[in-house]
Amino acid sequence: MGVVEDATVWFANFIWGLPLLIIVMGGGLFFMFYSRFAPFQYLRHAVNILRGKYDESDGEGHITHYEALSTAIASTVGMGNISGVAVAITMGGPGAIFWMWVSAFFGMATKFFTCTLAVMYRGKDSEGEVRGGPMYVITEGLGKKWKPMAMFFCVVGLVGALPIFQANQLTLAMNQVLGPIAGYDSADTFSLFGAQVSTSSFITGLILMALVSTVIFGGIKKISKVASKLVPSMVVLYFVLVLYILLQNLNGIPAIFTSIFNEAFSGNAVLGGGIGAVIIAGARRAAFSNEAGLGTAPMVHGDSKTNEPVREGLVAMLGPAIDTLLVCTLTALVILGTGVYESQIGIADNGLKGVLLTLDAFNQAIPGAGGYLLSICILIFAVSTLLSYSYYGVKCMSFLFGAKYGKLYNYIYIGTIVVGAVASLSFVVSLIDGGFALMAIPTVISALILAPKAMKAAKDYFHRLNTNQLTDEKVK
Repeated sequence: MGVVEDATVWFANFIWGLPLLIIVMGGGLFFMFYSRFAPFQYLRHAVNILRGKYDESDGEGHITHYEALSTAIASTVGMGNISGVAVAITMGGPGAIFWMWVSAFFGMATKFFTCTLAVMYRGKDSEGEVRGGPMYVITEGLGKKWKPMAMFFCVVGLVGALPIFQANQLTLAMNQVLGPIAGYDSADTFSLFGAQVSTSSFITGLILMALVSTVIFGGIKKISKVASKLVPSMVVLYFVLVLYILLQNLNGIPAIFTSIFNEAFSGNAVLGGGIGAVIIAGARRAAFSNEAGLGTAPMVHGDSKTNEPVREGLVAMLGPAIDTLLVCTLTALVILGTGVYESQIGIADNGLKGVLLTLDAFNQAIPGAGGYLLSICILIFAVSTLLSYSYYGVKCMSFLFGAKYGKLYNYIYIGTIVVGAVASLSFVVSLIDGGFALMAIPTVISALILAPKAMKAAKDYFHRLNTNQLTDEKVK
């Protein structure tokens, strides 16, 4: 297992180098300037679409605009915001947060193009159901000769959609908060396939596996219904807690932003990284946080019930703004404002510290109750993310082997929940980072090639919107 973990960590660090940074952040920068910032001018319209003002009952697809964004946000506004921010700070210092913002801003443009294309170039699975996602964008938009690239996306998507990070961080949080109450010792272990496994983590993984199983076998409609109810409640609760903490330290907030900006361009001497390392740390965590350019969001937005691709692109664009620019920033302010970051550098799993760092911050800010309240958020965040991610893997499996075999992925999925619960943080972070990196390559390349098609559709849609000529006719 040590060899596997070392190889996984090495590969993730290797793949997240300058070339991938150019693809992910450079691609977003291209989309912004290519569109001349046009989508950003219609944010109010995007909110109106989200409110249901433009819902199309007879549109192709399976779920509403709101359900599509809720499902996508359920997979992004999750552990990436609570523990992913902590990982970013321990990887690249406070400066990594700045590069998360930059990546998210570019990511808004990326999501507009990739999710618009996901509706424009929907295909049908082997059972005749209309589906969307990068694999269909590639085959329907670029042609059958590009199918190997679509299949490559699906193969690596089976890895990127694994639930091991969410399971790992939820298990750590539950052990930390509930362990003393339940009377068990997280240090107790037993031997499993020659490896020493935490007993409490293994049991938590089994419970979580059973909980998730009750929903994911119901498919995207059931997942989206649950996510649309969980997402608003978890965001509101988390916001209330964070704002309460920040109000206690209002005078210190300017200094926090100063440190973020200073270290964004000077690197972090404590962590031994220069500016390049800080940028990469921010980009990696932003990619995990809002998934812009990875291809996951187009898979769910492509299933939205609409005949207007640009509408869905506008809705999808709201994701990185809500997820990274807002929620991740609030988490970072709590971690940096309570001072727990400085006291924890280098003492965690290979220098990384995830959800436990955020728990420390909440416990310090709200003595006695902070950890328990955050645990409620963590439970909802993690479970909602686990529900959404399963669908991504099912779609990839369906494309590769046929729709009737797609749900077999769910059995692999729930099995790896237990693996994630007992694995090390460095391993699960590196495995998912590696999968996401490989998913981004076909997603962004196909979007760049088809960008003129998306822009043509956008100009047509915005013209009809500005001249009150909007209809439910599909944009050609």
